[in-house]
Amino acid sequence: MYTNHFAYWPERLSRTLTVPETTLFDNLLFTSKQYPEKVAIYYYGQSYTYKKLLQEVEALAGYMEQTCHVAKGDKILLFMQNSPQFLISFFAILRLRAVVVPINPMSITKDLHFYLEDCQISHAIVGMELYEKVLPLKETTSLKNILVTSYASYIHPNHHLEDLPSEVTLPVITLEQDVWWEEALVCNYQASSYHGKSDDLAVIPYTSGTTGLPKGCKHTNRTVQANTVSAYHWMNFTSDTVVLTTLPLYHVTGLVHSALTPIFGGSSMVILTRWDRDMAGKVIETYNCTHWTNISTMLIDFLANPKLSTYDISSLQSIGGGGAPLPEAVGEALFNRTGLRYIEGYGLSETISHTHFNPPHRSKLQCLGIPTFDLDARIIDLHTKEILGPYENGELVVSGPQVFEGYYNRVEENGEAHIQIDGKTFFRTGDIVQMDNEGYYFLVDRLKRMINASGYKVWPTEVESILYNHPAVQQACVVRTPDEKRGETVKAFIIIKETYKGYVTEKEIIEWSKQQMAAYKYPRVIEFIDHFPTTSSGKILWRQLQEQGESSSLNM
Repeated sequence: MYTNHFAYWPERLSRTLTVPETTLFDNLLFTSKQYPEKVAIYYYGQSYTYKKLLQEVEALAGYMEQTCHVAKGDKILLFMQNSPQFLISFFAILRLRAVVVPINPMSITKDLHFYLEDCQISHAIVGMELYEKVLPLKETTSLKNILVTSYASYIHPNHHLEDLPSEVTLPVITLEQDVWWEEALVCNYQASSYHGKSDDLAVIPYTSGTTGLPKGCKHTNRTVQANTVSAYHWMNFTSDTVVLTTLPLYHVTGLVHSALTPIFGGSSMVILTRWDRDMAGKVIETYNCTHWTNISTMLIDFLANPKLSTYDISSLQSIGGGGAPLPEAVGEALFNRTGLRYIEGYGLSETISHTHFNPPHRSKLQCLGIPTFDLDARIIDLHTKEILGPYENGELVVSGPQVFEGYYNRVEENGEAHIQIDGKTFFRTGDIVQMDNEGYYFLVDRLKRMINASGYKVWPTEVESILYNHPAVQQACVVRTPDEKRGETVKAFIIIKETYKGYVTEKEIIEWSKQQMAAYKYPRVIEFIDHFPTTSSGKILWRQLQEQGESSSLNM
């Protein structure tokens, strides 16, 4: 185990951290006892105390148990934008020792069908604007009950509607067969006694798999606690920290850093349902936000706001994130505007967010950081699997308390995803990295073909399989390509069938794709090509196409 990074470890911080044996629900329970009247959530002019938050969690849990008969181990679909209801739902599910399955709100009905069947889900809690995506699945999947909520019911009644995202201002729809959120809470049922354990399965976030099919990552209370408590100490949280919650909560980084960590510490959260740079500036000034975890594209947009100078953002003490390296020029612009250095980190769904973090007092730009508490990180040769040293490129493998319990119902892929080194099990991240002589890690390339578009992970095989449904497509190869706003975006090289040449355009295929897949997945760039480079066995050399696309982007 390489230990040079300890020379740059945050001052007055222990190098090891004992993970609590308590559960995530215990965190909320304890915090509500410590700070009952303290504001937990600010949401578009309205505020909710920890006491109120816990009361609604208990009421929802009681309804789910008494009426829907939710029991320990049941998988519950949580399909919702950032909102107080997301967190109330999350903890109500955990209160029953059931399992949260949080899904990207941009998913379409076809995506949801897979998740419901994969986990045999019977119950879903959804935002009103997403209801029409879920409703048809009651007839074709295991889904039986849908609980629906309107975000508008949690905002302040006098909030200026023009400032709100459209999802929050939608008129209430009529439900013919399912249940409104308020109907559930007003029942005020009491759930049975809580006896949660740290090893209870708590949440299954999905990530893309080697076959293109998503894989559920099994996380217990213990693995999630490891990073919740780690983030609390590493990022200098206190009970008076005020967190700007803009990253999506269905995603592991947003969930851990912008919700679970502040709840562990009794901090306050300012929740935005959708990203809005003007609203972000306003709430930072209004609520004196101190901590903000984001992705680079969000920060780039924030700093590019011509109105930024009109907002007082001097309360900010810590800004950081991951998903994609932050351009050096943006990091310098942030420092010049705030005096703060961007604190980058690295992690995966399999590790419920971070395995690496830059030390707050000595961060490096475009750097994954150093291994966090009790994490054994190594770089192995792709062929020999031997351990490599500084400035050698290899695959990052990790072993630590935050590493997941394995993929749900994926026995074969669980074996492929792990490796034994010195009698210890390591998770293979699939990312090619390099370490400098100070023990800082840097991303070199992705062993996997994953595309990271504005923090959303896109698997090319899945996009290709959908493109093949277009009658004009003979062959498709999807790669990543640089994008100023998204960091990376989706590009598709397509060979058109002879009969369609001259009759179909790149723009037409892009518009068709928008209707076939989630908004973050569809190709933003299409390039028609006559033939693909292939191996002697006929396999498409996608890396060669990707390099071709990247070089053409740079020359534009």
